Amino acid sequence: MFTQFFGNYLLHQQLVSPEHLSEVLQTMKTTRLKLGVLAINAGFMTAEQVEKAHNEQQRVDKRIGDVMVDMGFLTKDQVESLFQTQPAGHLLLGQALVDNGYMTNTQFEQALNSYKQENSISENDFNDGSDEAAARLVKHFYNFSGGTNSAYMTNYVSLLFKNLIRFIGDDFTPMDAKPVCDEISNCVVQRIEGGLSAITIIDADTSAMIEFASRFAKEELTDDDEYTQACVSEFINLHNGLFAVNMSNDTGIELKLEPQCYYDNMDISELKNACVIPVCFSFGVVNFIVSF
Repeated sequence: MFTQFFGNYLLHQQLVSPEHLSEVLQTMKTTRLKLGVLAINAGFMTAEQVEKAHNEQQRVDKRIGDVMVDMGFLTKDQVESLFQTQPAGHLLLGQALVDNGYMTNTQFEQALNSYKQENSISENDFNDGSDEAAARLVKHFYNFSGGTNSAYMTNYVSLLFKNLIRFIGDDFTPMDAKPVCDEISNCVVQRIEGGLSAITIIDADTSAMIEFASRFAKEELTDDDEYTQACVSEFINLHNGLFAVNMSNDTGIELKLEPQCYYDNMDISELKNACVIPVCFSFGVVNFIVSF
């Protein structure tokens, strides 16, 4: 989740454009992490030192790791440990942006350090994704208003992003919340009743809805038919079911899920306390609308 919000942070800082971010989201899976980005992330080297090492490599016939050791920037043990590093998503995103010329190593270093500092994120958070850190990050980005419902919204949205990563894919960026419009089309709706009432909606255009359903079903779908709608409905039911279990375990509040419904058109202008969260995937935008 911290990787996905890093993309949002870069947009807010106007370091990348939405078009460039969308482009690199599609290439991240094939991006190869370079030693310089790994060293910057680990705090072993600065971006300036990485650039000096790359310039030096152009003059000598040596691997970049050997050059960095010869220049005294890294030890052999550090090089070995970096090569054993798992390719974390935020590093792949940064590398893809650097490779495409949309950021420099210096900009990446400064942005990553600022992102971690402003959101109190440690490297362990990137690797482990603790619930507490994830909730803090969601609350910071969306600034949910005070009151009991804001805590429910924070927990709901935090779980949503985790489930998107788990069941749909990690190639997305959460966008800023939008006001509720008057009417939406092509949407799946599920109401939650019991200890609290909520309305949850997934809304997307035809192509994005089909791809979303395809990923959840793990099969290639081509039509926005009843099966596609059923797959999207099953995702929202699964997510809401997990949320209900968490609410029961954590707060003792028991919830009941109503059957999912599909609407060609739906008037949502009367929804109270609604939050519309667009999520930009590499295949398009999916809107998640929640009202407690």
